Amino acid sequence: MELVGYVAAIIMGLSLGLMGGGGSILTVPILVYLFGIDPVTSTAYSLFVVGLTSLMGSLSHLKSGNVHLKTAIIFGAPSIVSVYMVRKFIVPIIPDTLFSMGTFSLTKPLFVMVLFALLMLLASVSMIRGTKKSENDGGQIKYNYPLIFLEGIFVGGFTGLVGAGGGFLIIPVLVLLAGLPMKQAVGTSLLIIALKSLIGFTGDLGSELQIDYKFMLVFSVFAIAGILGGAYLSKFIPGRKLKPAFGWFVLVMGLFILGKELLA
Repeated sequence: MELVGYVAAIIMGLSLGLMGGGGSILTVPILVYLFGIDPVTSTAYSLFVVGLTSLMGSLSHLKSGNVHLKTAIIFGAPSIVSVYMVRKFIVPIIPDTLFSMGTFSLTKPLFVMVLFALLMLLASVSMIRGTKKSENDGGQIKYNYPLIFLEGIFVGGFTGLVGAGGGFLIIPVLVLLAGLPMKQAVGTSLLIIALKSLIGFTGDLGSELQIDYKFMLVFSVFAIAGILGGAYLSKFIPGRKLKPAFGWFVLVMGLFILGKELLA
């Protein structure tokens, strides 16, 4: 099962490199179901793995001129603050049992997995529908600052709770609210994901979570191999053509997790 998990890590990296977002949403299910790691701890692992993997992927996009640094700062600043605050102060105070009703108890791990499954359903709809905007062919980039700021806080908060990069939310914002061309949106998204995920992970340092750094680094190596391969393949395969099919896969996975956790 661990071997399958490492192969899945490579696939996660590939999808992240090809599409700039969406692939990281597979990290927590891989860690929970294939490696048997507690859901709450898995969100911390996911932040580190996704952050480091996205950072490596963003470097190749940076060399190709597909990262818009000003946009990354404008969107990333509120997102980074939000994800750090959630990991440092919100996640630790969530009670082990949120509420009980008869034989049903909503525990902290169950809450995380249900929230994650709902996020997967939201992500699948976004990927299936796609971004309904043509690329900006060198025109002036205009920022809708209030909406970008609010979106940054929202995405950062969600990232902090479930450990997903949120690229499926970031890329449409960069295209629709900042007017970036799709290729730049993908590269810029990876840099934003990297910064907010890695800084968000630091919010878990010193917490009660038991983190296996050796495993986390080994898992990251496989994911990085995947994203570097995906970044190379993205030169020949348009990520937008893959997103709808990947979106249907994420939809099925989200429904599976929701059913499995609630029925269990």
